[in-house]
Amino acid sequence: MRQPSAGEALASALSAEYAAIYAYGRIGVRLTGAARDAARQAEAAHRRRRDALVVQLTTGGGVVPPDRAGYALPFPVTDRASALRLAAEMEERTAAHWRAALASTTGADRDQALAALVEYAVRATRWRKTAGSTPLTVPFPGRPT
Repeated sequence: MRQPSAGEALASALSAEYAAIYAYGRIGVRLTGAARDAARQAEAAHRRRRDALVVQLTTGGGVVPPDRAGYALPFPVTDRASALRLAAEMEERTAAHWRAALASTTGADRDQALAALVEYAVRATRWRKTAGSTPLTVPFPGRPT
């Protein structure tokens, strides 16, 4: 199997950022108080990373994948519990794309991928803690179980 180029790996991470932003639109409406504030902050963080990637790929001559109008969610978000579960899952899914980018990138791009992986792994842990899920952490963030 061919390893993707750095540009392809970053484009894949950008697509994951789009999906996370979409999901947080569904997550936030089911939360209140501190959890809703945390969802807003998470969505803003994904938007910042998305915007930086669009600029990076555009100025570097890479392909910027288009955002879609909607994304399939892995399960319905009907209440607080499902919103918290989706928040943790979206962080894990996005982390997986950044983990995959580690193998294709070097230098500043690799640092960027590692920073995103760590940030999303920590945020997924916080969501699991808020939800009362166990285990709180996973042995290899961003890696399928």
